[in-house]
Amino acid sequence: MDVRLVTTQVTQTRSEAGRELDTPTLVVVAAAVVANPLARRGVVDDLAEMEELGSDVAALLAERAVAALVPWGLGAADVRGYGKGAIVGLDGEREHTAAILHPRFGAPVRAAIGGGADIIPGTKKVGPAGSPITMPIGNKDDRWVFDDMDAAEISIPDAPKPDEVLVALVLSAGGRPHARTQKPGA
Repeated sequence: MDVRLVTTQVTQTRSEAGRELDTPTLVVVAAAVVANPLARRGVVDDLAEMEELGSDVAALLAERAVAALVPWGLGAADVRGYGKGAIVGLDGEREHTAAILHPRFGAPVRAAIGGGADIIPGTKKVGPAGSPITMPIGNKDDRWVFDDMDAAEISIPDAPKPDEVLVALVLSAGGRPHARTQKPGA
């Protein structure tokens, strides 16, 4: 895996809509910009190289995201929600992001946070440097836990370059601020 850049952003929300939260919420986005080994090669049927890249970059991002929780007094056991996203540069194709995010990305993330029974929601796109990506966040164990349904966004001004992929993982602790939306009939 050829990594050019790694970044981590942490957002702690202490108040929302003019009211303090009893417990602040935390959202961590860890992102890596990696070389796309299939850039400029057209449609390549065998995506095994991208799937392996997905596993490797997921392990890196999960390690960074969990480490970013520690200074806030949190750890892997405090993670309630997660999400993922990828932007492939203009010399790649959207299927490259699918190969990175789907077959093997989840196992290293679940290992790092001690579980996660539900899917890791994700999004993918093709775009130039500076493109933003908004990633859905869902509860790690039950997609129907409304309190953890949210989103996080990242944009890196010089990434992805045409022959790169920006890959991101989001972890959340605490759910949405002041979450109170209920399921019908609840």
